[in-house]
Amino acid sequence: MTTATAPAAATIAPALRRLYLVRFGFALIWAVVLFLTGSSIGPVSATLLVIYPLFDVGAAVVDARSSRASRSAPGLYVNIAISLIAAVGLVVAVTSGIAAVLQVWGVWAVVAGLVQLVVALRRRNLGGQWAMVASGTISTLAGVSFFVQALVPGASLSNLAGYALLGGIFFLVSALRLGRNAGGSN
Repeated sequence: MTTATAPAAATIAPALRRLYLVRFGFALIWAVVLFLTGSSIGPVSATLLVIYPLFDVGAAVVDARSSRASRSAPGLYVNIAISLIAAVGLVVAVTSGIAAVLQVWGVWAVVAGLVQLVVALRRRNLGGQWAMVASGTISTLAGVSFFVQALVPGASLSNLAGYALLGGIFFLVSALRLGRNAGGSN
């Protein structure tokens, strides 16, 4: 890391750590509630499905504000737009059934995963980003699998809960790495 990036990393890393911990907590709670209510699309599961990308929008806004001067900010703005579109798509999809939800979620996971991968690669000098690289890659692959699952009769929302939980764990790992190694190189 150069001396020019050290001050930026010193201010961005603590903000990212806090944000990643909040994202982990949200993902954990969201996954448990969806798993308990997601056998069909009802009022609770439908609300959860729309709230998830909206929470992602809020998190990306917070992240973009703390990362304004960094190279990752443009990717975060793209993520905000993608997640807003996903939320609108999910509002429509919940009225059409689980297969439609999985298709919308799958497309969102692929595109958002690719954006997350790019943002993490641009932030590798902050440390703790290997988990975000893995998460972006897994999100992309999971998105493809959700789209394929939508084609199978009897598709379920339970895999979305697992996806959110795994993503939350990656945020936790990154938060812990940022806390232990702020400004490091992992």
